Amino acid sequence: MTLRIVQLGSPRQPGEGLRIGTVRRPPRGVPRSRYSSDDWYDVWLPELAPSAAAVKRALAAETPAEWKAFVKRYRTEMSQPDKVRLLKLLAALSQHANLSVGCYCEDESRCHRSVLRESVAGEWGQAGVKHKEHEVPSVPSVSQSSI
Repeated sequence: MTLRIVQLGSPRQPGEGLRIGTVRRPPRGVPRSRYSSDDWYDVWLPELAPSAAAVKRALAAETPAEWKAFVKRYRTEMSQPDKVRLLKLLAALSQHANLSVGCYCEDESRCHRSVLRESVAGEWGQAGVKHKEHEVPSVPSVSQSSI
């Protein structure tokens, strides 16, 4: 089984599985009844989204150093015990079912999902992590501090 990192609202890929929205807010102007059918998400998990302060930092980042500051803050947020438990739960579920997590941003390289990808690679372990059509090699072990 696999985990994919996706842009919410993009067409679903075959075998993508349950799509989980790791965003702070639901899509604007979209009725709740259409979140899944319009390819936004099946389940909303805002607990894995960056805090409002971190989002503000990410949106204002114009230099590599400013982006790096956002990444550091988001990784710190994801290292909290409740967030680590959620990551471990998703890792365990991905051993038995295909899952996708995502955000609205067009440019993944300037989005928290790029950081989430790096953070979860170790948690997903042998399940592997897929991005679009490509599987990211499994990481044998990752220390808690990297999550």
